[in-house]
Parts: sequence; structure tokens; C-alpha cells
Amino acid sequence: MNKLTKVGCSALCGSLAAIAGANAGDLTATGSAQVTWMSKGADVTGNPIGFNSGFSLIGNGELDNGWTYKMTLAHTDAGAWSAASLNMDMGGLGALRLDQGTSGNGVAAMDDKMPTAWEESWGAGLSTGVRGLVVGAGASMNVQYTTPTVVGTTLTLTYAPQHGATDTAEKNTSGTSGQAGRAYDATININPSFGTEILSGLNIFGGATTVEYHAGGPLADTYQAVGGFTYALGPVSIGGQVSGEYTGYDNGPVPAVVSKNNLYKANAFGIAFNVNDNLSVSYGEFESRKSGYTNTAFEQVNEDLRTITVKSTQISYSMGGATINLADISADNTYFGTAVIDDKKATVISLGLAF
Repeated sequence: MNKLTKVGCSALCGSLAAIAGANAGDLTATGSAQVTWMSKGADVTGNPIGFNSGFSLIGNGELDNGWTYKMTLAHTDAGAWSAASLNMDMGGLGALRLDQGTSGNGVAAMDDKMPTAWEESWGAGLSTGVRGLVVGAGASMNVQYTTPTVVGTTLTLTYAPQHGATDTAEKNTSGTSGQAGRAYDATININPSFGTEILSGLNIFGGATTVEYHAGGPLADTYQAVGGFTYALGPVSIGGQVSGEYTGYDNGPVPAVVSKNNLYKANAFGIAFNVNDNLSVSYGEFESRKSGYTNTAFEQVNEDLRTITVKSTQISYSMGGATINLADISADNTYFGTAVIDDKKATVISLGLAF
């Protein structure tokens, strides 16, 4: 049994709290950005989308007790961002979003939509090795089209010219990123309220993706899919989802391929309760299971070695521009333990300051 306690404090840790968040202070910004699409003729192009940026940010905030804080960030003429996107709302024609690998587009936005006070059950600081999460084009330089919402239904189509390539500077290309090629995503979100208040908090979602792989490599094209729902009624939110990943490994002539798993499945659920405007609590579970033809004889006898189970209880409290988050996490059989089940636990505390 491994035990881990982790304490973290970051002025830039963006809380994913779905129930309660900090009251932001002031943020001023000046700068510019440029987007390019480049073709290199006979040369290797890879992902042709590039970014250029130059900006300065100054953030100010104040706590409930009168304390103040300030952040200054200069980011001059840099091609790569830690996270970047460009949005164009075309009204009745829908919207275009160019994204630099922030996982905000395509099926990546649905990897875990379960209600939570802070982070995903598997993503609050304890490394678990879960599989079955959907990624698709969202983890690469990509462009997404979003349809107008009609009868509570919204569709998105996402395309990445080179899967795995991110942060390409303007007037440049990424080159190749191994055997991976183009990626295509499609998602749907449905809010079937039918004009009733009780169903206004219901969202049904689903998505699928495929990534092309070049001939001659050990992988065939890969596929991922996800589906689920979330429902909010008053201070309570609940949700459940399932997802799956076909890795592209098949029982082919390459000896190394035979030792690979070709299918991972996952399911998750979560419940969150908004105690008041400042305090929220949640509980969530995520189960990841590997399958396919390549489980070892030891795994076939010891079924637990094929499943990772993560459980997480979280609390989030905001006061002015500050948010304190706490997560207690347990994970059984992390990274699909080999000879023995590798169970881990962690307690994570985070302080976030919003500008």
C-alpha cells in the first residue's frame, strides 16, 4: 500500500469547479495575435496551422479581508502558448474555433464531464494511469466548427491536419509527429428541456473520433467514443458516462504488437452539492478496464489487475478572489499493476488566485 500526501499552491491554477468559483478581480491586456496556414510543396508539412503572439497581462485582485495581489506577465512575440485559442462567432452560421492543443475542442472536451467541486476524480494530483479517456483532435493544433443550436441540439466537427502536433509558430509548420496522421472528431450535445423547467438542467452528450496512421507502422487507425449525461436540479448535480478506446494494435506480423492491449473501456459517475455560494462538495468514481487478446496468463487469473478504480471526495471554498480546494483520492491497481495490485492514496490541497 503506497501512501502519498501532496500540498500544492499556485497563483495560476485554474479551478475547474463546476459548482462554485472565485470572484475574479481585474485583468487588463494589450497585444496582438496572428494565425497562418502553410503548405511546403514537396517538403514535409505536418500540421500547417501556426500562431504568433505578443501581449502583456496585468492582473489585480482582492481578498475578503482587504489583502490585494497583482500579477504582471509579459509575453512578447512568442509562437508557443501554454494554452491558446481563437474564436469567431458567425451568428446564425455557427462558430469557428482555432485551438492550439488546449484539449478544449472535439471529443477531448468530453473526456470527463462529471460534476465535481474541483477536478476530475482521476486528475486531482494522484497519478493513476487510467485509459479509455477520449482525446482525438483536441490535443493537437486543430480547427472546430460549431453549428447553431437548434431545438436544444448543438453539433461540432473538428479537424487536426497532424495529430499530436501543437504550438506551431506562425508562417511555419510542425513537420511530422511519428506515424500519426489526420484526426477527425464529431460531437453532439442535447438539452431536451421541451420547454419545462425541471428538464432545463439535463444535458445528453456523445462524440467519436478517429486518427489515421500511416502504412508500414505497428498501428492501424485508432478510434475513440464517449457518451453520457449530466443533470442539475437546484443545488445538486449528477452525471454518468462511458467511453472506449481502440488502440490500433492488431494481431499482425510485428512481434511487438502481439504483446499489446487493443481495447480500453471506462465508466464514470459523479455527484456535486452546492452548499452555498462559496462552498461545494463532490464525490466521483472513474473505472478504467483493459481488454483485448493480449492479457497475460497472470492477468487472466487475477481479474483485478485488468481494472483501475479511482474514488475522489472533494471540497471547494471561495472567498473573494481566492479558492481553496481539497481532494482525498484513492486508486486501486494504478497503471494496471503487473505482479501485485498497486493501490495508492493522496490528499491534495490547492490555493488558487483569480485575476
